[in-house]
Parts: sequence; C-alpha cells; structure tokens
Amino acid sequence: MRLTAIVMAIAMAANFAYGQSAAGETKSQEPSHEGYEAEVIHVKTLTGDSFSRLANLLSVFQAQIRSDANLRTIIVYAPKDVVAQMRRVVAELDTPGSEAAIGRNIEMTLTLLRCSTKAPATTTNLPMEIEPVAKQLRASTQYKDIQLWDVIPLRLQEGKSTTQDMVMPNPESAPTVAGQPTIMNLRITPEAATRKGQDWSVRFGELMLDFKIPIVTGTFGGPDKNNVQYSFQNVGLKTAGDFMAGQKTVLGKVSGSESDTAIFAVISLKVLD
Repeated sequence: MRLTAIVMAIAMAANFAYGQSAAGETKSQEPSHEGYEAEVIHVKTLTGDSFSRLANLLSVFQAQIRSDANLRTIIVYAPKDVVAQMRRVVAELDTPGSEAAIGRNIEMTLTLLRCSTKAPATTTNLPMEIEPVAKQLRASTQYKDIQLWDVIPLRLQEGKSTTQDMVMPNPESAPTVAGQPTIMNLRITPEAATRKGQDWSVRFGELMLDFKIPIVTGTFGGPDKNNVQYSFQNVGLKTAGDFMAGQKTVLGKVSGSESDTAIFAVISLKVLD
C-alpha cells in the first residue's frame, strides 16, 4: 500500500535525523536541542479519527508533538529539517480520499418521499419508522399527501466519496412519460465520523442528489395526438454539514415535476465500530 511506503520513508528519515551511533564515549546523556524549533502545522481536511491517525503517524519522527482535534492543529518541536519532512507528510495525507482519511464504515439509509399539496385520494400506509417524519412534514409544510417513493441502503466509508446512478421506481400515482423513468445520481462524501460519549455524528463534505425527471412538452400524431413529446427536467439537492447518527434527518426538498409536488430526502446513519 502507498501508506506503508510512506511510513517506511518517514521512518528512515526519522532514523537518519535522530539515530546517530556514538563513535566514542558520550560526554553527556542529555539530548541536545540545538537547532530545534517549534512549529504549528494546520490540518485543513482531516477531522475526528482521521486527524488522530495522522497525528499518531507523525510519532515515527520521534519529535515532541502536541495535537488538538478540535482546532485541527499539530504543534511540533524538532530540528528544522525534520519539521520540513513532517510538513510534507501532512500535505500529502491531508487530502480528501487519502489513505489517512479513509476510516470507519457507515451505514446510511436514504428514504425518498413523494409529496403533494393535494389531499390524498386514498389513505397510504407508510412504514412505522417514517410515519413520525411524515407527520412533521404535514404539520410544518403545505404538503398533505406523502407517499413512500424508495428506500435506498448505502454502505459508505469515512473519507471516501460514493457516486451512484440509479433508475427510480415508477409509482402508480405518477405513471411514466413515454415509458421514461426518473434517473437519480447521488454523490456523498463523509469526511469524518466523531463520537462524543455514546453519540456519533458524521460530517459530510458533500451530499448531493440530482434527478432527471421526464416531463411532457407536447403531443403529435394526427387528430388523436397519441404520441408524446418529452424532455427531462433537472432538479437536485446539495448540502453539507454534521448529522447525528441514530435519528432520521430531513435533508431538504426537491421540486417535483409539477408545481404542487415535491420530493423530500430523509437519511438515517449508523457508524460501525
């Protein structure tokens, strides 16, 4: 692995800087700090466990290190050339998708709800775990008819982006346009998973849903006009931030194909130890 090669390289560098063999008798057992300097290294990307892995990796330099995950700062006290080597290691690993950034596995359930301001023609039973969310939406928005569109389980990894394209199911209440289904593209980047006590939260650098929804633009085919012209309407949702595990969170609303419809995205998270 590339990370193994990096570890070996910086270990050799550290031994070169610190591991001189005594040619004769040592006059003093006290290490010399001549040429040492204190430097602050700011970590821009890595957080949580990823930050801790980076700080632990730097210990091979045998320098004096103090780190603070909340400030994302590492303070080192070492010779100038060793500090420069440590900065190079941080610059290489402090990037999204690096081996230092990839960590815990995360189970995410994405639930999509099709909603309308019109009163429902028939009563639709929602899954028990989604009903409280639907109740909240009915109370806080103008949408009264809330139907389950799809439930999508996802397996994510801390520090690694996931991209997926999928064909959405066609509900009976919204038949296809000329046989064309809705296409969804999702891109999700969980930057870090952090635990406070027994509670986990996940920081997403990007959480994006894009929909291509077919809509009718005209008809043709003689007097009956039984052929449909259509195009695709592009709508989407993009957000970022910290989300608690173990609870359902409404990400936001995506405009539907009609003015009185919308799509709500709901997520639930579980961080695997």
